[in-house]
Amino acid sequence: MNQELRDEELVRQAQTGDEGAFTELVHRHENRVYTLALKMLRQPVDAEDVLQETFISALRGLKTFRGDASFSTWLYRIAYNATLMKLRRSSPVVSLDATLEGDESEMPRDLSDWTHDPEIVLLNQETQRAMQAAVETLSPALRSVFVLRDLDGLSTEETATVLAVSTQVVKTRLHRARLILRNELADYMSTRRDRERK
Repeated sequence: MNQELRDEELVRQAQTGDEGAFTELVHRHENRVYTLALKMLRQPVDAEDVLQETFISALRGLKTFRGDASFSTWLYRIAYNATLMKLRRSSPVVSLDATLEGDESEMPRDLSDWTHDPEIVLLNQETQRAMQAAVETLSPALRSVFVLRDLDGLSTEETATVLAVSTQVVKTRLHRARLILRNELADYMSTRRDRERK
């Protein structure tokens, strides 16, 4: 499939039954959908389920896609809804040991520069774990805004469209999420600063 084709053209082709066009759309967007689900669910198996459910739903609903929003925003909305359904069905206890990158056997590992001071490497890993634990304390509504805006880099407008809320709601939730995270991480950061001064 031609990489030069825009999503809108691929959607039109897929709506007429072109399976290759839909396959190209899947290839273009599967990593972002998987990453969104993984950041929200923290479990690679659950993220894979959401990925599959998202594209099945997208295929079923493709005929009714009107293009009011971009295809990627529409797809993100489907993924977000599938993620919420998975969160509602699963137990509220989520492992903090799950990696942000996903299953290490399936994902390439980023290799650290071995010349770094082991203490700095340890502190960075510790900081990542503290941040992950802090994000876990957020309610699903606040976590979803934080993940979409600050981790995935969506604009306020795109986030509002995905979540089906106003831009003001996005701004308010993002502000609350950041305040909660700041409070959750305050003790950790204070302790870390004290250690670095020694």
